[in-house]
Amino acid sequence: MAITNIRAFAHLSDADVEALAVELDQIRRDVEADRGDRDARYIRSVIRFQRGLEVSARLLLFASRRRGAWWLGAGTLGVAKIVENMEIGHNVMHGQWDWMNDPEIHSSTWEWDNPDPSAHWKQVHNHIHHKFTNVLGMDDDVGYGVLRVTRDQPWRRFHLGNPVYNLVLQLLFEYGVAIQYLQLHNVNARRRDQVEFERRRAAVLSKASKQITKDYVIYPALTGPAWRTTLTANLLANAIRNVWSNMVIFCGHFPDGAEKFTRHDLRNETKGQWYLRQMLGSANISGGRLMTFMTGNLDHQIEHHLFPDIPSNRYREVAVRVRALTEKYDLPYTTGPLLVQYGKAWRTIFKLSVPNKYLKDSADNAPETHSERMFGQIERGAVNSGTGRRRGLRTALREHRGHLVTR
Repeated sequence: MAITNIRAFAHLSDADVEALAVELDQIRRDVEADRGDRDARYIRSVIRFQRGLEVSARLLLFASRRRGAWWLGAGTLGVAKIVENMEIGHNVMHGQWDWMNDPEIHSSTWEWDNPDPSAHWKQVHNHIHHKFTNVLGMDDDVGYGVLRVTRDQPWRRFHLGNPVYNLVLQLLFEYGVAIQYLQLHNVNARRRDQVEFERRRAAVLSKASKQITKDYVIYPALTGPAWRTTLTANLLANAIRNVWSNMVIFCGHFPDGAEKFTRHDLRNETKGQWYLRQMLGSANISGGRLMTFMTGNLDHQIEHHLFPDIPSNRYREVAVRVRALTEKYDLPYTTGPLLVQYGKAWRTIFKLSVPNKYLKDSADNAPETHSERMFGQIERGAVNSGTGRRRGLRTALREHRGHLVTR
């Protein structure tokens, strides 16, 4: 099953875990002390760029009856929606720019271009997902209540459709996110107060209807004779945004190396153990600055989960220091190209559509599911007397793989 003792799995002592927390706290303090004009200029320039891009796309769609304008307009609008959702909306609503005291760029006032009301999203994402990252039964982002992504989730016949569900979730990701706050599985089990559920449902329907009216009625109507082609271009733009968002988010939490945890890990969890859970439960995407921008800096998912409310433009520089700490404490730093990470997530989704008995690896030692029991009697936490380096989780995983190969 998933990790039940994160300190033991990480091959660190209590002192090591708390020392790691001290060093990560220092990184946060350094960034907070250095926030200023360059950060404010960054987010304001991104907002101007995004709005200019969207206006350009809307103008192109006045000529959308021409094939070239249709493709260019839909593609440009899709990119504009990606930037608004990921680099602006997601990060603004995390409070990354609240220190500016700008009412336009503040987590309490920003409403994003998405059917999910921002107040709902902040509750589900900021206060649940980031607090209980990858904890089974606590973090609804683990499979989004639909997919089976770890062997710890009991298999049901429903999961035979895992690949189909993920394809649908990709295309309609904005609506999947919107209904997440409704917790439909609790409603079905009669664990959700009906009055509260109806209040939440009304908020979702209100926001979704505004989005549908904007994208599929008002903007197409404004283009007059081109309304049909504008409508289909808007459909494509939303699909582009949905598929890309799904890819980035799944690469951050479902490839090999992004660990899952149990509620047992939360008992008396210290700040250091919380930091450690974020590091082990997240995965990065390797790439250049364009990848960083188009993912809303979530190609640095590890750094985002360690410091969700520091300005996103700082994650690239913070990553250098975080990676140095993983070297110091001999911890893995999970990263890889976008298509490789996403391919691993899809492989997991396909594999776990069938019961565990048809799978080769155990629930303690599978590419997508590890636990501290995988190491058996392998020595833990030793320090090399010659080099003084820790013999931590990264070395233990490498030795374990070598042991499996030579068996």
